[in-house]
Amino acid sequence: MPAPQSPAPRTSAGHQPAARDRYDAVIVGGGHNGLVAAAYLARAGQSVLVLERLGTTGGAAISTRPFAGVDARLSRYSYLVSLLPDKIVRDLGLDFAVRKRTVSSYTPAVRDGRPTGLLVAGDRTRESFAALTGGEREYAAWQRFYGMTQRVAERVFPTLTEPLPARDALRERIDDPDAWRMLFEEPLGVAVEENFADDLVRGVVLTDALIGTFADAHDTSLLQNRCFLYHVIGGGTGDWDVPVGGMGALTDALAAAARAAGAEIRVRHEATRIETDGEAAEVTVRTPDGEHVVAARRVLVNASPQALAALLGDTPPPPAEGAQLKVNMLLTRLPKLRDRSVDPRQAFAGTFHIAEGYGQLADAYRDAAAGRLPAAPPSEIYCHSLTDPSILGPDLAARGYQTLTLFGLHAPARLFAADNDAARAALLKATLAELDAHLEEPVTDCLALDERGEPCIEAKTPLDLERDLRLPGGHIFHRDLSFPYADEGTGRWGVETAHANVLLCGAGAVRGGGVSGVPGHNAAMAALGR
Repeated sequence: MPAPQSPAPRTSAGHQPAARDRYDAVIVGGGHNGLVAAAYLARAGQSVLVLERLGTTGGAAISTRPFAGVDARLSRYSYLVSLLPDKIVRDLGLDFAVRKRTVSSYTPAVRDGRPTGLLVAGDRTRESFAALTGGEREYAAWQRFYGMTQRVAERVFPTLTEPLPARDALRERIDDPDAWRMLFEEPLGVAVEENFADDLVRGVVLTDALIGTFADAHDTSLLQNRCFLYHVIGGGTGDWDVPVGGMGALTDALAAAARAAGAEIRVRHEATRIETDGEAAEVTVRTPDGEHVVAARRVLVNASPQALAALLGDTPPPPAEGAQLKVNMLLTRLPKLRDRSVDPRQAFAGTFHIAEGYGQLADAYRDAAAGRLPAAPPSEIYCHSLTDPSILGPDLAARGYQTLTLFGLHAPARLFAADNDAARAALLKATLAELDAHLEEPVTDCLALDERGEPCIEAKTPLDLERDLRLPGGHIFHRDLSFPYADEGTGRWGVETAHANVLLCGAGAVRGGGVSGVPGHNAAMAALGR
Protein backbone atom coordinates (compact mmCIF):
# COMPACT_ATOMS: atom_id res chain seq x y z
CA MET A 1 0.00 0.00 0.00
CA PRO A 2 1.58 3.34 -1.02
CA ALA A 3 2.61 5.90 1.56
CA PRO A 4 0.70 9.20 1.57
CA GLN A 5 1.91 11.97 -0.71
CA SER A 6 0.46 14.88 1.27
CA PRO A 7 0.74 16.81 3.42
CA ALA A 8 4.51 17.18 3.22
CA PRO A 9 6.37 16.83 6.52
CA ARG A 10 7.62 19.95 8.29
CA THR A 11 10.90 19.89 10.19
CA SER A 12 12.22 22.10 12.93
CA ALA A 13 15.65 23.64 12.91
CA GLY A 14 18.35 21.08 13.42
CA HIS A 15 16.13 18.05 12.84
CA GLN A 16 17.53 15.38 10.59
CA PRO A 17 14.57 13.62 8.93
CA ALA A 18 14.37 9.88 9.54
CA ALA A 19 14.72 7.38 6.71
CA ARG A 20 10.97 7.69 6.20
CA ASP A 21 8.78 10.61 7.25
CA ARG A 22 5.56 9.34 5.62
CA TYR A 23 3.78 6.24 6.81
CA ASP A 24 0.61 4.31 6.21
CA ALA A 25 0.07 4.36 9.97
CA VAL A 26 1.55 6.21 12.91
CA ILE A 27 0.76 4.66 16.30
CA VAL A 28 0.92 6.97 19.29
CA GLY A 29 1.96 5.00 22.36
CA GLY A 30 4.01 1.83 22.61
CA GLY A 31 1.93 0.03 25.21
CA HIS A 32 0.76 -3.50 24.53
CA ASN A 33 -2.28 -2.47 22.47
CA GLY A 34 -0.21 -0.16 20.28
CA LEU A 35 2.29 -2.96 19.66
CA VAL A 36 -0.51 -5.38 18.75
CA ALA A 37 -1.86 -2.90 16.22
CA ALA A 38 1.63 -2.26 14.84
CA ALA A 39 2.33 -5.96 14.37
CA TYR A 40 -0.97 -6.60 12.57
CA LEU A 41 -0.61 -3.60 10.25
CA ALA A 42 3.03 -4.30 9.44
CA ARG A 43 2.24 -7.94 8.70
CA ALA A 44 -0.40 -6.65 6.26
CA GLY A 45 2.34 -4.82 4.36
CA GLN A 46 1.77 -1.34 5.73
CA SER A 47 4.53 1.08 6.72
CA VAL A 48 4.17 1.64 10.44
CA LEU A 49 5.82 3.95 12.95
CA VAL A 50 5.30 3.57 16.72
CA LEU A 51 6.00 6.64 18.86
CA GLU A 52 6.66 6.02 22.55
CA ARG A 53 7.16 8.85 25.04
CA LEU A 54 9.10 6.79 27.57
CA GLY A 55 12.47 5.13 27.19
CA THR A 56 10.98 1.68 26.72
CA THR A 57 7.85 0.12 25.26
CA GLY A 58 5.20 -1.69 27.28
CA GLY A 59 3.24 1.06 29.05
CA ALA A 60 1.62 -0.46 32.14
CA ALA A 61 2.38 -4.02 30.99
CA ILE A 62 6.05 -4.09 31.94
CA SER A 63 8.46 -5.93 34.20
CA THR A 64 11.01 -3.97 36.22
CA ARG A 65 13.45 -4.39 39.09
CA PRO A 66 11.93 -1.84 41.48
CA PHE A 67 14.19 -2.57 44.44
CA ALA A 68 17.78 -1.32 44.32
CA GLY A 69 20.33 -4.07 43.81
CA VAL A 70 17.75 -6.88 44.06
CA ASP A 71 17.44 -9.38 41.22
CA ALA A 72 13.65 -9.64 41.17
CA ARG A 73 11.83 -8.61 37.98
CA LEU A 74 8.25 -7.77 38.99
CA SER A 75 5.19 -7.05 36.89
CA ARG A 76 5.06 -3.55 38.28
CA TYR A 77 1.58 -2.42 37.27
CA SER A 78 -0.60 -4.99 35.45
CA TYR A 79 0.16 -8.52 36.56
CA LEU A 80 -2.29 -11.27 35.45
CA VAL A 81 -3.63 -12.33 32.04
CA SER A 82 -7.20 -13.35 31.26
CA LEU A 83 -8.53 -11.27 28.37
CA LEU A 84 -5.70 -11.83 25.86
CA PRO A 85 -7.20 -14.00 23.09
CA ASP A 86 -5.19 -17.00 21.93
CA LYS A 87 -6.01 -15.75 18.44
CA ILE A 88 -3.69 -12.76 18.88
CA VAL A 89 -0.88 -14.95 20.23
CA ARG A 90 -1.25 -17.31 17.25
CA ASP A 91 -1.74 -14.64 14.59
CA LEU A 92 1.39 -12.78 15.63
CA GLY A 93 3.48 -15.85 16.41
CA LEU A 94 4.29 -14.59 19.90
CA ASP A 95 6.90 -16.35 22.00
CA PHE A 96 4.78 -16.00 25.10
CA ALA A 97 3.09 -18.36 27.52
CA VAL A 98 0.93 -18.32 30.65
CA ARG A 99 0.56 -20.81 33.48
CA LYS A 100 -2.58 -21.79 35.34
CA ARG A 101 -2.72 -21.13 39.06
CA THR A 102 -3.37 -24.20 41.16
CA VAL A 103 -5.58 -22.17 43.50
CA SER A 104 -8.29 -19.74 42.42
CA SER A 105 -8.67 -17.93 45.75
CA TYR A 106 -8.38 -18.08 49.50
CA THR A 107 -10.36 -15.82 51.83
CA PRO A 108 -9.53 -15.89 55.55
CA ALA A 109 -12.26 -15.41 58.13
CA VAL A 110 -12.98 -15.79 61.81
CA ARG A 111 -16.02 -17.88 62.77
CA ASP A 112 -17.02 -18.45 66.40
CA GLY A 113 -13.67 -17.00 67.45
CA ARG A 114 -11.79 -19.53 65.34
CA PRO A 115 -9.59 -18.68 62.33
CA THR A 116 -10.86 -20.36 59.20
CA GLY A 117 -11.32 -19.46 55.55
CA LEU A 118 -12.69 -20.33 52.12
CA LEU A 119 -10.33 -22.10 49.72
CA VAL A 120 -11.42 -22.32 46.09
CA ALA A 121 -9.05 -24.91 44.68
CA GLY A 122 -10.43 -27.75 42.59
CA ASP A 123 -11.39 -30.81 44.61
CA ARG A 124 -10.89 -29.01 47.93
CA THR A 125 -13.51 -26.37 47.19
CA ARG A 126 -16.57 -28.35 48.25
CA GLU A 127 -14.98 -29.42 51.52
CA SER A 128 -13.94 -25.83 52.27
CA PHE A 129 -17.46 -24.50 51.64
CA ALA A 130 -18.92 -27.12 53.95
CA ALA A 131 -16.44 -26.33 56.72
CA LEU A 132 -17.10 -22.59 56.44
CA THR A 133 -20.87 -22.54 55.99
CA GLY A 134 -21.90 -25.81 57.65
CA GLY A 135 -23.77 -27.23 54.70
CA GLU A 136 -24.06 -27.74 50.93
CA ARG A 137 -26.29 -24.80 50.01
CA GLU A 138 -23.60 -22.18 49.29
CA TYR A 139 -21.42 -24.59 47.33
CA ALA A 140 -24.36 -25.63 45.16
CA ALA A 141 -25.22 -21.96 44.57
CA TRP A 142 -21.57 -21.28 43.69
CA GLN A 143 -21.59 -24.09 41.13
CA ARG A 144 -24.80 -22.84 39.55
CA PHE A 145 -23.73 -19.19 39.45
CA TYR A 146 -20.31 -19.78 37.96
CA GLY A 147 -21.70 -22.38 35.59
CA MET A 148 -23.89 -19.55 34.33
CA THR A 149 -20.97 -17.10 33.98
CA GLN A 150 -18.92 -19.70 32.12
CA ARG A 151 -21.72 -20.25 29.60
CA VAL A 152 -21.86 -16.48 29.11
CA ALA A 153 -18.08 -16.36 28.74
CA GLU A 154 -18.09 -19.06 26.07
CA ARG A 155 -20.55 -17.00 24.03
CA VAL A 156 -19.24 -13.49 24.65
CA PHE A 157 -15.47 -13.84 24.63
CA PRO A 158 -15.17 -14.80 20.92
CA THR A 159 -17.07 -11.62 19.97
CA LEU A 160 -14.32 -9.37 21.39
CA THR A 161 -12.25 -9.71 18.21
CA GLU A 162 -15.25 -9.43 15.89
CA PRO A 163 -17.14 -6.30 14.81
CA LEU A 164 -19.29 -5.05 17.67
CA PRO A 165 -22.55 -6.97 17.93
CA ALA A 166 -25.80 -5.09 18.46
CA ARG A 167 -27.24 -5.32 21.97
CA ASP A 168 -30.10 -7.56 20.86
CA ALA A 169 -27.73 -9.75 18.87
CA LEU A 170 -25.51 -10.29 21.91
CA ARG A 171 -28.55 -11.09 24.05
CA GLU A 172 -29.68 -13.67 21.49
CA ARG A 173 -26.18 -15.13 21.38
CA ILE A 174 -26.10 -15.53 25.15
CA ASP A 175 -29.55 -17.17 24.96
CA ASP A 176 -30.14 -17.11 28.72
CA PRO A 177 -32.73 -14.59 29.95
CA ASP A 178 -31.76 -15.01 33.61
CA ALA A 179 -28.07 -14.48 32.89
CA TRP A 180 -28.86 -11.42 30.78
CA ARG A 181 -31.00 -9.98 33.55
CA MET A 182 -28.40 -10.60 36.26
CA LEU A 183 -25.38 -9.33 34.32
CA PHE A 184 -26.74 -6.72 31.90
CA GLU A 185 -29.95 -5.28 33.35
CA GLU A 186 -30.02 -5.35 37.16
CA PRO A 187 -27.36 -4.17 39.62
CA LEU A 188 -25.08 -7.11 40.36
CA GLY A 189 -25.91 -6.88 44.06
CA VAL A 190 -29.36 -8.22 43.29
CA ALA A 191 -27.94 -11.44 41.80
CA VAL A 192 -25.38 -11.81 44.58
CA GLU A 193 -28.03 -11.53 47.27
CA GLU A 194 -30.50 -13.76 45.40
CA ASN A 195 -27.98 -16.55 44.98
CA PHE A 196 -25.84 -16.48 48.13
CA ALA A 197 -26.60 -16.18 51.83
CA ASP A 198 -23.14 -16.16 53.44
CA ASP A 199 -21.57 -12.71 53.77
CA LEU A 200 -18.06 -13.93 53.02
CA VAL A 201 -19.13 -15.84 49.91
CA ARG A 202 -21.09 -12.83 48.70
CA GLY A 203 -17.99 -10.68 49.12
CA VAL A 204 -15.77 -13.08 47.17
CA VAL A 205 -18.22 -12.95 44.26
CA LEU A 206 -18.50 -9.16 44.33
CA THR A 207 -14.75 -8.47 44.30
CA ASP A 208 -14.51 -9.10 40.55
CA ALA A 209 -16.92 -6.19 40.06
CA LEU A 210 -14.69 -3.73 41.91
CA ILE A 211 -11.21 -4.10 40.42
CA GLY A 212 -10.16 -0.54 39.63
CA THR A 213 -13.85 0.38 39.78
CA PHE A 214 -15.41 2.59 42.43
CA ALA A 215 -19.00 1.44 42.74
CA ASP A 216 -21.51 -0.04 45.15
CA ALA A 217 -23.04 -3.46 44.58
CA HIS A 218 -26.38 -1.75 43.84
CA ASP A 219 -25.09 1.12 41.70
CA THR A 220 -27.83 1.81 39.13
CA SER A 221 -25.23 2.79 36.51
CA LEU A 222 -24.28 -0.92 36.34
CA LEU A 223 -20.62 0.09 36.34
CA GLN A 224 -19.96 -2.83 38.69
CA ASN A 225 -21.71 -5.21 36.26
CA ARG A 226 -19.48 -4.11 33.41
CA CYS A 227 -16.36 -4.64 35.48
CA PHE A 228 -17.60 -8.03 36.66
CA LEU A 229 -18.36 -9.17 33.12
CA TYR A 230 -14.82 -8.50 31.89
CA HIS A 231 -13.43 -10.33 34.88
CA VAL A 232 -15.38 -13.55 34.26
CA ILE A 233 -15.32 -13.93 30.45
CA GLY A 234 -11.58 -14.12 29.76
CA GLY A 235 -10.59 -16.98 27.49
CA GLY A 236 -14.14 -18.26 27.65
CA THR A 237 -13.39 -19.58 31.15
CA GLY A 238 -12.76 -16.55 33.35
CA ASP A 239 -9.38 -17.91 34.43
CA TRP A 240 -6.69 -15.40 35.42
CA ASP A 241 -3.28 -16.80 34.48
CA VAL A 242 0.31 -15.98 35.34
CA PRO A 243 2.47 -14.59 32.49
CA VAL A 244 5.67 -16.63 32.38
CA GLY A 245 8.61 -14.29 32.82
CA GLY A 246 6.34 -11.50 34.04
CA MET A 247 4.15 -9.09 32.10
CA GLY A 248 7.17 -7.63 30.36
CA ALA A 249 7.62 -10.96 28.58
CA LEU A 250 4.40 -10.24 26.68
CA THR A 251 5.29 -6.72 25.62
CA ASP A 252 8.84 -7.76 24.72
CA ALA A 253 7.36 -10.47 22.48
CA LEU A 254 4.94 -7.97 20.93
CA ALA A 255 7.70 -5.45 20.22
CA ALA A 256 9.79 -8.21 18.63
CA ALA A 257 6.85 -9.31 16.47
CA ALA A 258 6.15 -5.74 15.34
CA ARG A 259 9.81 -5.13 14.43
CA ALA A 260 10.10 -8.49 12.67
CA ALA A 261 7.11 -7.51 10.52
CA GLY A 262 8.81 -4.23 9.56
CA ALA A 263 7.36 -1.70 12.00
CA GLU A 264 9.65 1.05 13.27
CA ILE A 265 9.57 1.72 17.00
CA ARG A 266 11.04 4.94 18.37
CA VAL A 267 11.26 5.52 22.11
CA ARG A 268 11.62 8.97 23.70
CA HIS A 269 9.46 10.24 20.85
CA GLU A 270 6.39 12.01 22.22
CA ALA A 271 3.45 12.90 19.99
CA THR A 272 2.26 16.37 20.96
CA ARG A 273 -0.30 17.19 18.26
CA ILE A 274 -2.34 15.52 15.54
CA GLU A 275 -3.73 17.46 12.59
CA THR A 276 -6.02 15.69 10.16
CA ASP A 277 -8.42 16.44 7.34
CA GLY A 278 -9.90 12.95 7.54
CA GLU A 279 -7.75 11.58 4.70
CA ALA A 280 -4.19 12.46 5.68
CA ALA A 281 -2.65 13.42 8.99
CA GLU A 282 0.39 15.11 10.47
CA VAL A 283 1.78 14.15 13.86
CA THR A 284 4.03 16.60 15.67
CA VAL A 285 6.74 14.71 17.54
CA ARG A 286 8.98 15.94 20.35
CA THR A 287 12.32 14.14 20.74
CA PRO A 288 15.48 14.78 22.76
CA ASP A 289 16.91 16.39 19.59
CA GLY A 290 14.01 18.72 18.86
CA GLU A 291 10.60 18.68 17.24
CA HIS A 292 9.47 17.47 13.83
CA VAL A 293 6.35 16.38 11.99
CA VAL A 294 5.55 12.98 10.50
CA ALA A 295 2.88 12.44 7.85
CA ALA A 296 0.56 9.44 7.80
CA ARG A 297 -2.54 8.14 6.08
CA ARG A 298 -4.01 7.33 9.49
CA VAL A 299 -3.15 7.60 13.17
CA LEU A 300 -3.92 5.04 15.87
CA VAL A 301 -3.79 6.43 19.40
CA ASN A 302 -2.86 4.03 22.19
CA ALA A 303 -3.60 6.53 24.94
CA SER A 304 -6.59 7.65 26.96
CA PRO A 305 -9.59 9.43 25.43
CA GLN A 306 -8.46 12.53 27.34
CA ALA A 307 -5.02 12.36 25.71
CA LEU A 308 -6.62 11.80 22.31
CA ALA A 309 -8.75 14.93 22.72
CA ALA A 310 -5.72 16.97 23.77
CA LEU A 311 -3.72 15.80 20.74
CA LEU A 312 -6.54 16.73 18.36
CA GLY A 313 -7.60 19.93 20.14
CA ASP A 314 -11.07 18.43 20.65
CA THR A 315 -13.39 18.83 23.64
CA PRO A 316 -12.18 16.43 26.34
CA PRO A 317 -14.48 13.70 27.69
CA PRO A 318 -15.64 13.74 31.32
CA PRO A 319 -12.79 13.27 33.81
CA ALA A 320 -11.91 9.75 34.90
CA GLU A 321 -11.05 8.61 38.41
CA GLY A 322 -9.03 5.56 39.34
CA ALA A 323 -9.77 3.77 42.59
CA GLN A 324 -6.98 1.43 43.65
CA LEU A 325 -3.81 1.04 45.67
CA LYS A 326 -1.12 -1.11 44.02
CA VAL A 327 1.60 -2.55 46.25
CA ASN A 328 4.61 -4.65 45.24
CA MET A 329 6.61 -6.60 47.82
CA LEU A 330 9.54 -9.00 47.94
CA LEU A 331 9.62 -11.38 50.91
CA THR A 332 12.32 -13.63 52.31
CA ARG A 333 9.56 -16.11 53.17
CA LEU A 334 5.79 -16.38 53.09
CA PRO A 335 4.19 -15.53 56.46
CA LYS A 336 2.39 -18.22 58.43
CA LEU A 337 -1.40 -18.09 58.65
CA ARG A 338 -3.58 -18.25 61.73
CA ASP A 339 -5.75 -20.68 59.79
CA ARG A 340 -3.55 -23.77 60.10
CA SER A 341 -5.74 -25.80 57.75
CA VAL A 342 -4.22 -24.05 54.74
CA ASP A 343 -0.57 -23.96 53.75
CA PRO A 344 0.67 -20.42 52.93
CA ARG A 345 1.88 -21.70 49.55
CA GLN A 346 -1.72 -22.57 48.74
CA ALA A 347 -3.28 -19.45 50.23
CA PHE A 348 -1.03 -17.03 48.37
CA ALA A 349 -0.86 -18.96 45.08
CA GLY A 350 -4.35 -17.79 44.15
CA THR A 351 -6.08 -14.53 45.02
CA PHE A 352 -5.86 -13.94 48.79
CA HIS A 353 -8.88 -11.78 49.72
CA ILE A 354 -8.50 -9.37 52.64
CA ALA A 355 -11.39 -7.52 54.32
CA GLU A 356 -13.61 -8.42 51.37
CA GLY A 357 -16.73 -9.69 53.05
CA TYR A 358 -19.88 -8.28 51.48
CA GLY A 359 -20.60 -5.99 54.42
CA GLN A 360 -16.94 -4.93 54.61
CA LEU A 361 -16.95 -3.94 50.94
CA ALA A 362 -20.10 -1.87 51.46
CA ASP A 363 -18.59 -0.16 54.51
CA ALA A 364 -15.37 0.64 52.64
CA TYR A 365 -17.34 2.10 49.75
CA ARG A 366 -19.35 4.32 52.09
CA ASP A 367 -16.19 5.54 53.82
CA ALA A 368 -14.49 6.43 50.54
CA ALA A 369 -17.62 8.01 49.06
CA ALA A 370 -17.74 10.26 52.13
CA GLY A 371 -14.14 11.33 51.53
CA ARG A 372 -12.52 9.12 54.19
CA LEU A 373 -9.90 6.42 53.84
CA PRO A 374 -11.70 3.10 54.49
CA ALA A 375 -11.41 2.04 58.12
CA ALA A 376 -10.85 -1.56 56.99
CA PRO A 377 -9.38 -1.28 53.47
CA PRO A 378 -10.26 -4.25 51.23
CA SER A 379 -7.54 -5.72 49.05
CA GLU A 380 -6.32 -8.89 47.40
CA ILE A 381 -2.89 -10.43 47.06
CA TYR A 382 -1.26 -13.08 44.96
CA CYS A 383 2.25 -14.52 44.72
CA HIS A 384 3.58 -14.66 41.15
CA SER A 385 6.76 -16.49 42.09
CA LEU A 386 4.91 -19.54 43.44
CA THR A 387 3.65 -20.26 39.92
CA ASP A 388 6.56 -18.77 37.96
CA PRO A 389 9.84 -18.48 39.90
CA SER A 390 11.67 -17.36 36.75
CA ILE A 391 11.14 -13.71 37.71
CA LEU A 392 13.56 -14.21 40.61
CA GLY A 393 17.31 -14.43 40.25
CA PRO A 394 18.73 -17.94 40.91
CA ASP A 395 20.10 -16.97 44.32
CA LEU A 396 16.79 -15.49 45.52
CA ALA A 397 14.83 -18.47 44.23
CA ALA A 398 17.18 -20.92 45.96
CA ARG A 399 16.79 -19.03 49.25
CA GLY A 400 12.98 -19.23 49.08
CA TYR A 401 12.22 -15.57 48.40
CA GLN A 402 8.72 -14.76 47.09
CA THR A 403 6.98 -11.80 45.51
CA LEU A 404 3.61 -10.47 46.63
CA THR A 405 1.36 -8.24 44.57
CA LEU A 406 -1.41 -6.43 46.45
CA PHE A 407 -4.32 -4.63 44.79
CA GLY A 408 -6.41 -2.42 47.07
CA LEU A 409 -10.06 -1.61 46.32
CA HIS A 410 -12.20 1.47 47.03
CA ALA A 411 -9.27 3.89 46.99
CA PRO A 412 -10.51 6.66 44.65
CA ALA A 413 -8.11 9.38 43.56
CA ARG A 414 -10.06 12.03 45.48
CA LEU A 415 -8.76 10.59 48.76
CA PHE A 416 -5.19 11.47 47.82
CA ALA A 417 -5.73 14.95 46.39
CA ALA A 418 -4.88 16.93 49.54
CA ASP A 419 -1.66 15.07 50.46
CA ASN A 420 -0.79 12.09 48.30
CA ASP A 421 2.22 10.99 50.36
CA ALA A 422 0.44 11.12 53.71
CA ALA A 423 -2.70 9.38 52.41
CA ARG A 424 -0.62 6.69 50.70
CA ALA A 425 1.29 5.95 53.90
CA ALA A 426 -1.88 5.86 56.00
CA LEU A 427 -3.75 3.60 53.58
CA LEU A 428 -0.79 1.23 53.20
CA LYS A 429 -0.47 0.92 56.99
CA ALA A 430 -4.18 0.20 57.39
CA THR A 431 -4.20 -2.27 54.50
CA LEU A 432 -1.27 -4.26 55.87
CA ALA A 433 -2.93 -4.28 59.31
CA GLU A 434 -5.97 -5.99 57.77
CA LEU A 435 -3.67 -8.64 56.29
CA ASP A 436 -1.75 -9.04 59.55
CA ALA A 437 -5.01 -9.82 61.36
CA HIS A 438 -4.94 -13.20 59.60
CA LEU A 439 -1.21 -13.90 59.98
CA GLU A 440 0.86 -15.29 62.82
CA GLU A 441 3.57 -12.72 62.10
CA PRO A 442 3.43 -9.23 60.58
CA VAL A 443 4.07 -9.32 56.87
CA THR A 444 6.63 -6.52 57.32
CA ASP A 445 8.79 -8.96 59.32
CA CYS A 446 9.09 -11.04 56.16
CA LEU A 447 10.13 -8.21 53.81
CA ALA A 448 13.48 -8.51 52.08
CA LEU A 449 15.90 -5.58 52.20
CA ASP A 450 17.44 -3.84 49.21
CA GLU A 451 21.12 -2.94 48.86
CA ARG A 452 20.56 0.19 50.96
CA GLY A 453 18.92 -1.74 53.77
CA GLU A 454 15.42 -0.47 52.89
CA PRO A 455 12.39 -2.82 52.97
CA CYS A 456 11.40 -4.11 49.53
CA ILE A 457 7.92 -2.62 49.32
CA GLU A 458 6.45 0.07 47.07
CA ALA A 459 2.92 1.48 46.88
CA LYS A 460 1.24 3.37 44.04
CA THR A 461 -1.92 5.47 44.38
CA PRO A 462 -4.08 6.63 41.46
CA LEU A 463 -2.20 9.93 41.50
CA ASP A 464 1.11 8.06 41.26
CA LEU A 465 -0.18 6.14 38.24
CA GLU A 466 -1.36 9.36 36.64
CA ARG A 467 2.11 10.83 37.11
CA ASP A 468 4.06 7.75 36.01
CA LEU A 469 1.89 6.50 33.14
CA ARG A 470 -0.43 9.42 32.36
CA LEU A 471 -3.46 7.33 33.24
CA PRO A 472 -6.25 9.92 33.61
CA GLY A 473 -7.04 10.17 37.30
CA GLY A 474 -5.01 6.99 37.71
CA HIS A 475 -7.83 5.01 36.05
CA ILE A 476 -6.40 1.64 35.01
CA PHE A 477 -9.02 1.27 32.25
CA HIS A 478 -8.59 4.90 31.06
CA ARG A 479 -12.33 5.42 31.64
CA ASP A 480 -15.37 3.50 32.82
CA LEU A 481 -15.75 0.16 31.06
CA SER A 482 -18.50 -0.33 28.47
CA PHE A 483 -20.67 -3.33 27.79
CA PRO A 484 -19.30 -5.25 24.77
CA TYR A 485 -22.04 -4.33 22.35
CA ALA A 486 -22.70 -1.50 19.92
CA ASP A 487 -24.24 1.66 21.26
CA GLU A 488 -24.99 4.99 19.67
CA GLY A 489 -21.78 6.40 18.21
CA THR A 490 -19.55 3.40 18.96
CA GLY A 491 -18.75 2.55 15.33
CA ARG A 492 -18.27 -0.84 13.73
CA TRP A 493 -15.28 -1.91 15.84
CA GLY A 494 -15.63 0.35 18.88
CA VAL A 495 -12.37 2.17 18.09
CA GLU A 496 -13.64 4.87 15.74
CA THR A 497 -13.45 8.60 16.52
CA ALA A 498 -15.01 11.73 15.00
CA HIS A 499 -12.09 11.78 12.55
CA ALA A 500 -12.23 9.18 9.80
CA ASN A 501 -8.51 8.40 9.81
CA VAL A 502 -7.90 8.57 13.58
CA LEU A 503 -8.63 5.48 15.67
CA LEU A 504 -8.46 4.84 19.42
CA CYS A 505 -6.53 1.63 20.09
CA GLY A 506 -6.03 1.95 23.86
CA ALA A 507 -7.92 0.68 26.89
CA GLY A 508 -10.51 3.46 26.53
CA ALA A 509 -11.93 1.87 23.39
CA VAL A 510 -15.12 -0.17 23.63
CA ARG A 511 -14.03 -3.62 24.85
CA GLY A 512 -10.86 -2.10 26.27
CA GLY A 513 -9.40 -2.50 29.73
CA GLY A 514 -7.04 -5.13 31.08
CA VAL A 515 -4.13 -6.71 29.26
CA SER A 516 -5.97 -8.02 26.25
CA GLY A 517 -4.61 -6.61 23.01
CA VAL A 518 -8.25 -6.48 21.88
CA PRO A 519 -8.38 -2.71 21.16
CA GLY A 520 -5.09 -3.00 19.25
CA HIS A 521 -6.41 -5.89 17.17
CA ASN A 522 -9.73 -4.15 16.51
CA ALA A 523 -8.13 -0.85 15.54
CA ALA A 524 -5.89 -2.70 13.09
CA MET A 525 -8.90 -4.47 11.60
CA ALA A 526 -10.72 -1.14 11.28
CA ALA A 527 -7.69 0.44 9.63
CA LEU A 528 -7.49 -2.43 7.16
CA GLY A 529 -11.20 -2.20 6.39
CA ARG A 530 -11.98 -5.70 7.59
